[in-house]
Amino acid sequence: MAVLKVLFWLFTAIIIYSYVGYGLLIYILLKLRNLFFGKRKTHYDPEFQPEVTLVVALYNEEKIVEAKISDTFKIDYPSDKFKIIFITDGSSDKTPEIIKRYSGITLLHEDERRGKIAAINRAMNYVKTPIVVYCDANTFLNKNCIKNIVRHYQDPEVAAVSGEKKIADMYSTDHAAGAGEGIYWKYESFLKKADSDFYTVVGAAGELFSMRTDLYEPVEPNILLDDFILSMNLCKQGYRVVYDPEAFSSELPSASIKDEQKRKIRIGAGGIQSVLMLLPLLNIFKYGKLSFQYISHRVLRWIVCPPLLPLVYLLNAIIYFQTHENLYLVMLLLQTAFYLAAFAGWLFTLKNIKVKLLYIPYYFVFINVAMYFGFFRFINKTQSVLWEKANRAA
Repeated sequence: MAVLKVLFWLFTAIIIYSYVGYGLLIYILLKLRNLFFGKRKTHYDPEFQPEVTLVVALYNEEKIVEAKISDTFKIDYPSDKFKIIFITDGSSDKTPEIIKRYSGITLLHEDERRGKIAAINRAMNYVKTPIVVYCDANTFLNKNCIKNIVRHYQDPEVAAVSGEKKIADMYSTDHAAGAGEGIYWKYESFLKKADSDFYTVVGAAGELFSMRTDLYEPVEPNILLDDFILSMNLCKQGYRVVYDPEAFSSELPSASIKDEQKRKIRIGAGGIQSVLMLLPLLNIFKYGKLSFQYISHRVLRWIVCPPLLPLVYLLNAIIYFQTHENLYLVMLLLQTAFYLAAFAGWLFTLKNIKVKLLYIPYYFVFINVAMYFGFFRFINKTQSVLWEKANRAA
């Protein structure tokens, strides 16, 4: 029984650390560093405006492509230094024809659909500028995003810059499925900013991501989380990835929980794949701070915590029914209440009813269940590299 108790508290501590403790620890470490050594000072030259290429990969986006083009033209950056490439490989609707109506955009199109990263690899052959910026078709950018991104490249240690992902109208939306998604990204944004200030972002979001063109290395076409692998390979080489919340993309939340589930399952499968590809980064003696951040922020969430959650509940039940100790009764009741709240949140979401109190337990369980599905898809090799388009709230 003593062994079971040790395992219960150890596994509980790992879960709490992964989801709450790491963020708190990074926050405290940053405060201490700033107290004793001062904040990291950055001096930006406002005249630093290198040439930039924006690459947007689209697949059958005829419903939103004109809005995307309009949004892109609103970006405030010198027109003679700003190139735009839209690549529409595999699109079978009117997306390419619509893009052809506009001057100022280089259109790349092939009939064969091979996935987003294959399209990006092909588009990179046409990028001649020192900085390349990637964004998704369904994301809309703030007009100063390019200026805010490129300023960081004055630091030679910075190889890539990631923007913030915002879920539009996360509280006012009528779609309950998007409420938990919005809260999740608010917390992720806090962690990314803390990661960036501490040392480096561990994994960039493809909604708005940039890098030095000469550091780009083609990614294998079977990679599920291409933006994550791209950014982590740069970190592995000793470069930093910076996070700038003043360069942000906005997108609507998923229209339904089913659509959001597609995304999370893909991330689950891609997470397993990524950890296996990046095994050397687990060597904290070689990679130091990078390994510490990577393990704490990614590996524990993707690999360790999902199986620990039911195991902790099972251990708690066994210990209580064997010992009848009040502490373990309280822990068991708290866990049960949490999962019941998550189940209630799921039922309300199916009926598109928003209950804010249930957002966190519901979405927490939701993303961990999706990790299980993603794991089995990866093991069975049934997760396609081709994006299955998720509907977004109207």
